[in-house]
Amino acid sequence: MVISQSKYYISPQEYLEGEKLSEIKHEYIDGQVYAMAGASDAHVTVVGNLFAMLRNHLRGSGCRVYMADMKAQIDVINRYFYPDVMVTCDTRDKEFEYFKSHPCLIIEVLSESTEGYDRGKKFASYRHLESLQEYVLISPDRMSVECFRRNEEGHWVLYPYEKEQEVHLASVDFRCAVAAIYEDVLLVS
Repeated sequence: MVISQSKYYISPQEYLEGEKLSEIKHEYIDGQVYAMAGASDAHVTVVGNLFAMLRNHLRGSGCRVYMADMKAQIDVINRYFYPDVMVTCDTRDKEFEYFKSHPCLIIEVLSESTEGYDRGKKFASYRHLESLQEYVLISPDRMSVECFRRNEEGHWVLYPYEKEQEVHLASVDFRCAVAAIYEDVLLVS
């Protein structure tokens, strides 16, 4: 969530160095730095559930799963974001300690204040990642998982999942019940 903006241009190198020392996280867009707000219990629980299941699924595969504190770099458009969950299977990402540039899967848990941005401008930014195969949006207050998957023609196709269905993340050959994503989450309805 964006809560403040700097009025001065900051280079990507200055941003990365500053993030190492900062007590709060910031996203970076074309030389501007935006502070991020905290998350709800439901948001954090959904992220934790996904991280745990994906980590267990990917163990020993050479793929790495990250949550919340690892940046995704979109070099071609000068952006850094903190996805809620990100998976990279690209060996080139091993050389970067504070960001990853070649994720195959990015998951964002929505909030009222960020939903429009996550669906719009952030998704448009993520589409510049040639390695990205799936972008997943998850509601924190109702069982709804939207998986946008890049097809062979390069078009993004929506695969929606709801209560009592099984989610399939083809990029990492992962399957789970929608209910497992929402374990221990108090849903609105």
